[in-house]
Amino acid sequence: MKCAAYNTEVVPVSVLDLAPITQGSDAAVALKHSLDLAQHAERWGYSRYWVAEHHNMPGIASAATAVVIAHIAGGTRTIRVGAGGVMLPNHAPLVVAEQFGTLESLFPGRIDLGLGRAPGTDHTTAAALRRTLGSDPDAFPHDVLELLSYLHPENGQRVRAVPGAGLTIPIYILGSSLFGAQVAAALGVPFAFASHFAAMQMTQAVEIYRARFQPSAQLARPYVILGVNVVAADTDDAARLLATSGRQAFASLRLGMPIQLPPPSREWEKDVAGFDVDRIDGAQSIAFVGSAATIGGGMQAFVDRTGADELIVVSHIYHHAARLRSYEIVADVARERV
Repeated sequence: MKCAAYNTEVVPVSVLDLAPITQGSDAAVALKHSLDLAQHAERWGYSRYWVAEHHNMPGIASAATAVVIAHIAGGTRTIRVGAGGVMLPNHAPLVVAEQFGTLESLFPGRIDLGLGRAPGTDHTTAAALRRTLGSDPDAFPHDVLELLSYLHPENGQRVRAVPGAGLTIPIYILGSSLFGAQVAAALGVPFAFASHFAAMQMTQAVEIYRARFQPSAQLARPYVILGVNVVAADTDDAARLLATSGRQAFASLRLGMPIQLPPPSREWEKDVAGFDVDRIDGAQSIAFVGSAATIGGGMQAFVDRTGADELIVVSHIYHHAARLRSYEIVADVARERV
């Protein structure tokens, strides 16, 4: 997929995995399935494989993000593996620098570190996660700078990350609002926007990031990664049914009652809407549901509209085989269109 306004090269496609725990299953199975998906994604040509930090979520097994990254990287050979992301207010920056320094030492040239400012959980659990009572998500820029100081220490610096200091670990800023866009622009690092669940400010955030971007040693020009939900199947009808699992889980989450990923339901199928490029600015989330032809057209229109430099795909699908098939279809579409 190409966008004449912004991109002259092929747009990479990557995987965002929450290690979903399905109803009737457990975290061990979820993590086994994540590794299997990563191995397939590597063969299918995906650019990177990110896992996301969430806590106190019965349907998500990726809470210990650095551990899951080691599990995935250890079972693959070439695909980049990283965090999409680590929720920095939950951690001491030095610990994150050491963890990812360790990962980079074990899997050199393959580790990404995406950083977010949200806790990735509810308020009660966030309080339990705070490293001090004074931890503040609004201190996120300061925490990022502190983390960077451990990865790129100055001469005479007393506290150093070992491993970590002096290693090249690409930093990405994640966001679902305008705040992250400003931080990413000021630091001159790639910006990944969570348009897969919070698209309403996507256009404005990307515009701010591009307008205010300051080149850095890591990055010479803005680089935008946009998250998208994709449920692909051999027919539009089959994809619509598969997509109802994610619809049910998201609805329960919005009600404050997170659940394990449920099986598809015909009763929910009517709520699965098609992609409309003309309604992006008012969309709550960006999703492509359908056959290869349907999602290919939608993804093409989306990249043409946004000028995304990369898409990162999340698929909430109950059956593992169907999830693999969805990502395989996306890979085939990417080779033809993206």
